[in-house]
Amino acid sequence: MSFMPKPKVANPGLPVNALGLNRRDYEGGMSTLCAGCGHDSVTAAIVQACYELALPPQSVAKFSGIGCSSKTTAYFVAGAHGFNAVHGRMPSIAAGAHAANRHLHCIGVSGDGDSLSIGLGQFAHAIRRNPDMLYLIENNGVYGLTKGQFSASADVGSRSRKGDVNEQRPIDPVLLALALGAPFVARSFSGDKEQLVPLIKAGLACGGFALIDVLSPCVTFNDHEGSTKSYAYVREHREAPVAVDYVAPRREIEVRYAPGEVLPVTLHDGSNVLLRKLDPDYDPTDRARAAAFVQERALANEYVTGLIYMEPERRDFHTRHRTAEEALNALPFERLCPGAGRLAEIQRGFR
Repeated sequence: MSFMPKPKVANPGLPVNALGLNRRDYEGGMSTLCAGCGHDSVTAAIVQACYELALPPQSVAKFSGIGCSSKTTAYFVAGAHGFNAVHGRMPSIAAGAHAANRHLHCIGVSGDGDSLSIGLGQFAHAIRRNPDMLYLIENNGVYGLTKGQFSASADVGSRSRKGDVNEQRPIDPVLLALALGAPFVARSFSGDKEQLVPLIKAGLACGGFALIDVLSPCVTFNDHEGSTKSYAYVREHREAPVAVDYVAPRREIEVRYAPGEVLPVTLHDGSNVLLRKLDPDYDPTDRARAAAFVQERALANEYVTGLIYMEPERRDFHTRHRTAEEALNALPFERLCPGAGRLAEIQRGFR
């Protein structure tokens, strides 16, 4: 992963939080994503949420796997702990870190390829274990690093940049999380900062596994079949000493709409999605109704956004396993290794 630090610039006029830090203190390196990528909007929302919560940077642990989405962790809270795992294996690394230190604010950033394909099993079992972590899926329906093939979240009828039509049913991470018993389930759009920032803050404070599925448009793979300026046409007809791609800069898609409203959003490739923001009187504590409502609106081609489900009382990993209050690296050797006598006593309990 390439990393370019941001230049240090004095910002004496910026407001500060309870720790005396300004918003820029929660930024990371310079983004190397395509100009206009929705993932950068998600980064901005994470930065804003961490600033508003006044999280000490050293208390944040950020995790990612492989994919465009997994570069996001390099772009926020430079002073945090971080681990970039192999493809699809981020959930178990994050769960292990939380098991070792319950006082960390764990943020996992993944993509629809990383979580819903090779990492689907890890994603499912992380939900079952219920570690206290915020899990963001930056969902764009394509494999961006390998040139825009359909991912497991691509809708039926979606066309690839080569004109292929997806005929396979998508995996909906929201419905999957509801079915597996996740205590906090939400969905948002990368360009809706007013909705996304509060959801991130709520997810960080929920005390269990918090999933936010973020629809985040891919700016690059929006060329159409038949265009002589398309990537497909150029690659078929190029005669160049090196392979070079140019991605024209585009503006990030931003939206603003009221609770209960349905908003059509035109993406970079000219296609449209329908976003439905939940009504103020929606009850997010009824799991069965939440799943039914998401499926009902999906039949109308609408993506429901907002806090879809939250379980009021749910024992997290540490409560269920009665673990030590201290981080494992702070425990004295005598508590970590109580001796042969205690081990023999434990073994007798399994006979």
